[in-house]
Amino acid sequence: MEWSDLTDGAKAVLEQTRNIKNDKIQIVEFEVGFKQEVEDSDEEPISIQEEDYQSLKRFTQENEYGDKYHMARNKNIVKIILLEKGKIPDNLSEIPIFREYKNQN
Repeated sequence: MEWSDLTDGAKAVLEQTRNIKNDKIQIVEFEVGFKQEVEDSDEEPISIQEEDYQSLKRFTQENEYGDKYHMARNKNIVKIILLEKGKIPDNLSEIPIFREYKNQN
């Protein structure tokens, strides 16, 4: 699966899995059903729906770029991390959540 096949919500999540500035691996947590409130009408809101989750799931299994991801879903909350060297880190709980796309309750 190629980048161009991803839904917009899936792209928004994947773009956040690596902090470009210092090249650190980051966890991104999102809620299926999230819709961003946008104050600036020029800005495109981020929406992550079930089809975005399915797109992410397929991409992480079939991507053609060689990157390996770990995704875990508990009800509607999903965490995704880009793996270094294809292995889940021993200290996964110590890796910060870099970005959250979650509805405020």
